[in-house]
Amino acid sequence: MTSIAYCTNVHPAEDLPGIVAQLDRYAVPVREKLGVDTLALGLWLAEPVARGLAEDESARRGLAAELRARDLTVSTLNAFPYGGFHQDVVKHAVYLPTWTDPRRLSYTMACATVLADLLPDSASYGSISTLPLAWREPWTNADDVRAQGAFDVLARYLRAEAGRNGRPVKLAVEPEPGCVLDTVADAVGWLADRVDHDHVGLCLDTCHLAVSFADPVAAVKSIYASGLSVVKVQASAALEVAEPGTEDGRRAISAFAEPRYLHQVRENTPTGVLAADDLPGALADLPADGPWRVHFHVPLHARPAAPLTSTTDVLLAAAEAVRTTAETMPHVEVETYTWTVLPGPSTDLAAGIAAELRWAMDHIGGTP
Repeated sequence: MTSIAYCTNVHPAEDLPGIVAQLDRYAVPVREKLGVDTLALGLWLAEPVARGLAEDESARRGLAAELRARDLTVSTLNAFPYGGFHQDVVKHAVYLPTWTDPRRLSYTMACATVLADLLPDSASYGSISTLPLAWREPWTNADDVRAQGAFDVLARYLRAEAGRNGRPVKLAVEPEPGCVLDTVADAVGWLADRVDHDHVGLCLDTCHLAVSFADPVAAVKSIYASGLSVVKVQASAALEVAEPGTEDGRRAISAFAEPRYLHQVRENTPTGVLAADDLPGALADLPADGPWRVHFHVPLHARPAAPLTSTTDVLLAAAEAVRTTAETMPHVEVETYTWTVLPGPSTDLAAGIAAELRWAMDHIGGTP
């Protein structure tokens, strides 16, 4: 049975006491609301926390004990944000440092060290999701070479660690609109001949997949046909508006333009997909003649009010394609980090996360 985790990058804690406190404030209440014996987390550790834990074995044992005491498990880490993920303005800073910067490699290696000591006995492997190299500009052929070198170093490290620990930790590269690896096709094309397939694969974020307007089944099949695998599925949904040029459509989508995160927009037209790097730019520059999909992770269980909708259909199609193509279902993580920037009144966060997980259990299958 697939284990479905929720990603803790929705919480702002960036030190170890804060992370433990958020377990009590959110994770335990989520588990209790679901009425389950254990709850899986996709843990986010900002760089100083990851580094500190990697350097201190007793601290790792302590965190593992804190998790066990609360009946929480961790098989996957989100190592995309390096830090500062809840600053007033994040935008392009989330893509720094890039995979050409030694700090990105060091951070990811630290996360691998930590995760190896947190894995529950039931886990066959651990996974770490990461950014798709960098934002697309600036990026050169020399950057390709540097990034490939970093992946080579990481793969050797992961291979050695797996030999010591008995279970592999795998890197999951997450395509995202606007980045060097914008789409699944970009990621497959870049990774297939450059990385160790045993230790590096893809993180399939189904919001990002939907925004690209790619066919979800064909995208999944292309990953496995290349010899790569889906290491992790981030179960997420994008905003969609069928008629962004109407007064109602424009008013509804404008409510989601907010200053913290980047909300890339794609418009599907008969001649191709048009792009805007953020929602305000789309509202100013895109023709709005065809449907828009917006990189804004919306709660899975709560359908947006008309004329908006969400792309849960893409999520379900992609998850089913992975299930029928892969030898075993990879890790699944619900990643709605945008709760605090959703328009409208605030929501009881633990109740919202529990509702999302229940939806995922009912529609994807699996346990929390």
